[in-house]
Amino acid sequence: MQELLIELAKGIGRFFLHPAVYISLLFSVLIGYVRVKRERKQFRARILWGWTETKHVLLDGYVWSIILSVISVGIGFVVPTSWLFIYSVWMILFVLLFMYQLGSAIYAIALGTTTLYVMYAYNWSFQVFSWELTGLNILNEAIVPIAILAGLLLIVEGALIQKHGATYASPKLVKTARGIQAMEYVTKRLWLLPVLLVIPGDVISAYIPFWPQFPIGESSFSLILFPFVIGFQQKSRRTLAVQFYKRYGKMVWQLGIIVTVAAAIGYVMPIISAVVILLAVLARLVISYMEYKKETSGTFAVSPQPNGVMIAGVLTDSPAEKMGLQIGERIVKVNGQKVTDEQELYEAVQINAAHCKLEVLDSNGELRLRQHILFRHDHYRLGLILIR
Repeated sequence: MQELLIELAKGIGRFFLHPAVYISLLFSVLIGYVRVKRERKQFRARILWGWTETKHVLLDGYVWSIILSVISVGIGFVVPTSWLFIYSVWMILFVLLFMYQLGSAIYAIALGTTTLYVMYAYNWSFQVFSWELTGLNILNEAIVPIAILAGLLLIVEGALIQKHGATYASPKLVKTARGIQAMEYVTKRLWLLPVLLVIPGDVISAYIPFWPQFPIGESSFSLILFPFVIGFQQKSRRTLAVQFYKRYGKMVWQLGIIVTVAAAIGYVMPIISAVVILLAVLARLVISYMEYKKETSGTFAVSPQPNGVMIAGVLTDSPAEKMGLQIGERIVKVNGQKVTDEQELYEAVQINAAHCKLEVLDSNGELRLRQHILFRHDHYRLGLILIR
């Protein structure tokens, strides 16, 4: 048993040989760099730490990785190695091209499945190092576990969007049709999910002799820790980010539940699972398109208002954050003085810099009082991004 655990640990270590791991980390760094550069240009301050995207590329989804691994190995999903290879190619391609609108795992899964079946239908094969990659009649041999896996990854994607989408939404200044400045909120993320999978045959053991294997019936199987990458990019302007991404994520994980249940029916008739993957791709595209159209039409949720100063962003660990100020709220009075722009706000703060009192209208139009003790020079850096 001890030897098996040691070999399993070595096998899991091969996760770090997959190029998707390092490509995801590198491009998460690039996402953060581009974001900070834009924020400094527009607001003369970074809203979030530059390494935020990199730090959370694995951290946000590690619990889901464990859950998916337990389900995968516990139920006994067997996924072809050739499919994992082709899926990886599509997945990495989307990351390299910054196509995070197509970063949902369902797209790479569908393309990988289609590619493998076309290779089988036309008898195509490719030489990859010393391994020959051939097509597979995937509709009969592996479509059911792949479709269920697609549904589970959609559930995880939706949960990640719902929980973290608004947290990492970066404000961006844009001009409205009337020529005034307004704010939209952009989320661009990569999430890396290490999932333990079962693959058939002796492919791995031929090149990595110490890879742990276990017999099932007359076949031999191996365990592999595989990196699934989920990309996401969306912007909100008509709806506050905290509301928009919760709604968006909920639709995605609900779709995932439907796909998972429908794909399981494929055990009776495998073609059903193939149809489910196709319909899941269409449904995911519809969700993206509908939400994009909603957010790019109508008025902006965060734009200049005649009554008060609109909060467009709150810096972390700032007095504004400690006061509980939120994006989309309007500061109407500071220390008893009415304010209509940024200059009036900071002038009013200095009336009583030691103890700042704010009257704020929330997004529902309800008035609330916020106050905080300011230390020396804090009145110059409340930590607010204001829309002028």
